[in-house]
Amino acid sequence: MVFLIDALGATLITIFLIAGITTFNEYFGMPQETLTILSILALVLAIYSFFCFAFLDNNTQKLLRPIIMANLTYCILTLGLVVYYCNKLTIFGLTYFVGEILIICGLVYIELKTLKASRQNICK
Repeated sequence: MVFLIDALGATLITIFLIAGITTFNEYFGMPQETLTILSILALVLAIYSFFCFAFLDNNTQKLLRPIIMANLTYCILTLGLVVYYCNKLTIFGLTYFVGEILIICGLVYIELKTLKASRQNICK
């Protein structure tokens, strides 16, 4: 189930970055090229998570590790971009990206708990 939640979240981020922020970029301030890169990364994460949810139900432990690392990398990249473009970002842009980072970090926390629980089940 955690893969489905991750996939839906990444899909929403992709849609929001492509449709919302790129259309109303003047209200957010992040450069268009940067938004394109972030949306492509989010789309790749969505595809991976949907694939894991739909086809690879047995091997949760091995499949969760890459998505946890990818989500954390996405958060670090986004935070770096927020810092780099902080003088261009509007309050809406700053709020969106910080909120996105916080939500993804919350998801990573859930994924880590799921990974830990799956390890404990294997040891039993």
